[in-house]
Amino acid sequence: MLSRLANPHRFMRTSSWLMPTLGIVGLLMIASGTYWALWQAPAEKYQGDSARIMFIHVPAAWLSMGGYIAMAAAGFTWLVWRHALADVAARAIAPLGAAFTAICLATGSIWGKPTWGTWWEWDGRMTSVLFLFLLYVGYIALRSAMDSRESAAKASAILALVGTVNIPVIRFSVDWWNTLHQPASVIREGGPSMEWDFLGPLLWNAVGFSLLFGFLVLLAMRADVRERQAEALRLKLVTG
Repeated sequence: MLSRLANPHRFMRTSSWLMPTLGIVGLLMIASGTYWALWQAPAEKYQGDSARIMFIHVPAAWLSMGGYIAMAAAGFTWLVWRHALADVAARAIAPLGAAFTAICLATGSIWGKPTWGTWWEWDGRMTSVLFLFLLYVGYIALRSAMDSRESAAKASAILALVGTVNIPVIRFSVDWWNTLHQPASVIREGGPSMEWDFLGPLLWNAVGFSLLFGFLVLLAMRADVRERQAEALRLKLVTG
């Protein structure tokens, strides 16, 4: 399946119907999930209505890490098999991953002020997520600094792979160090500890944002493929 989609023409045909499907379903899920989270879910027992920001903060946090893993996997695929679309995917994911990481940091700061009494604390979780954001920014800057696509693909793929060591640090930082963050309440041994009133809309929004993320990645990839095709055509006309 992956080798078939590595063909640009097959990718463009498949993404032409997959992309709008992801976008429409994702937006509908986010809209309904937001209604569920804001008007149907009860106020949290200790934090009140301020805890409702978790329905954006937590999906953004998951996507910031998931996006980085996907970007690194695409970079690895390019390094091993030299699939051009793998590099296109990595390039498309980077700014979106950076954006969701920024949303995670911003919403976490807003949530932290009424909950902890501070906008920011240099604990393990916050610091490692900030470092993830800097990795995204460094990845984008490195690609922009390279003279050729191949050099950019190789250097950025290596950087992405090296940066994956930060993902388990983010995941387990609440267990390894003293932190203001509570221990994991969704992805944990023994199953989620969160009540369904909160878990339901949280997971619903997480799926919706993931589908929207996929839509935006495919949109950027299609634009990149068309740009490469136009560039190849111009080169052919000049040399032919």
